[in-house]
Amino acid sequence: MLENTTTPRIFVAATRQNDGKTTTSVGLYACLKKQFERVGYIKPVGQRFVEINGKKIDEDTVLINHTYQPGLPLEAMSPIAVDPWFTRYYLDQGDPAELEGKVQTAFNRAAWEQDFIVIEGSGHAGVGSVFNMSNAQVAGALESKAIIVSRGGVGKPLDEVSLNLALFEKYNVEVIGVILNQVLEHKVETLYPYAERGLNRMGLNLLGIIPLKHELLKPTFNQICIELDGRWLLGAREHQRRRVGKVMIGNTTPENMDIYRIKGGLIITSGDREEFLSALVEKAAENPEWKSIAGVVLTLGFLPKDSLMEELKKLDIPILSVEMDAFQVASRINRMTVKTEPSDHDKIGIIQDLVDTHVDVSKIISEAKAD
Repeated sequence: MLENTTTPRIFVAATRQNDGKTTTSVGLYACLKKQFERVGYIKPVGQRFVEINGKKIDEDTVLINHTYQPGLPLEAMSPIAVDPWFTRYYLDQGDPAELEGKVQTAFNRAAWEQDFIVIEGSGHAGVGSVFNMSNAQVAGALESKAIIVSRGGVGKPLDEVSLNLALFEKYNVEVIGVILNQVLEHKVETLYPYAERGLNRMGLNLLGIIPLKHELLKPTFNQICIELDGRWLLGAREHQRRRVGKVMIGNTTPENMDIYRIKGGLIITSGDREEFLSALVEKAAENPEWKSIAGVVLTLGFLPKDSLMEELKKLDIPILSVEMDAFQVASRINRMTVKTEPSDHDKIGIIQDLVDTHVDVSKIISEAKAD
């Protein structure tokens, strides 16, 4: 049962997964803390989780808890974690009233004595419908107004906003506005009037346009290791947080290797290309700029001979071994969804500044408080 109907709240939804809900929530939380002493947070339904003290806690909840330390029980901020068997179990014997009650009880705890609370959704408005806990249903059960985050543009993004809006309206959830995310900086100014006009025709406010910052899209070397199911050969302790910018397949002759000397560049090459790797060692000895590359991924499970590995250690760069070929590695990296992690202090600072600068937080607060 929802007991707390007075604490101001906002539900952060999106048109699709990975459109910027967490980015918006992280930045919005920081802005709210400038105006309110106590700000709560809850992600009612989480799909990516870690186990903490035997409890499944959503990764975004861990991020918010680590970054802002709201002083709330983790289980209150992350009441439902959808594991691979969750949906089947629910369809077999689940009780929608029980799930809704669990979310409402958690919200009552998370919102207790708070001045404002951020509710983060899971994907588009319909995600969770199969177990009667779609974003729209959850927002309705928590009597919250909503904002929708979408990718930049006019045509497709606004079409998707319209689809999401229909489901929120079905559950009597008022959508107060839209934030467009990851818009190329040089297009923000020209996009604004057209996006505003299109949303106004739907009865929605344009709450802001967040420009694309490429730093936010760069994975760490450790994230790449996890994505590729790789094995650390060198640098596991010192270089996990290195950012990877450009991805390059190392297939040139040693004479042409300087094209790979790029800060943050990741070189993909077969582990048995010892001529290439030896040339890399020589180049790094001649020019210390080589040590600014992100690292090396050795493919096909091949490893250099021991003497060459000893020379590679002197480079002081991270090196992974994977079973995939170079094309598979490059494709997987380029398709990665790069999530913000609790240790990403640089990225979190960028996100906070982006939301503070480009989102009308005062409008969100006033609309959330309005009857």
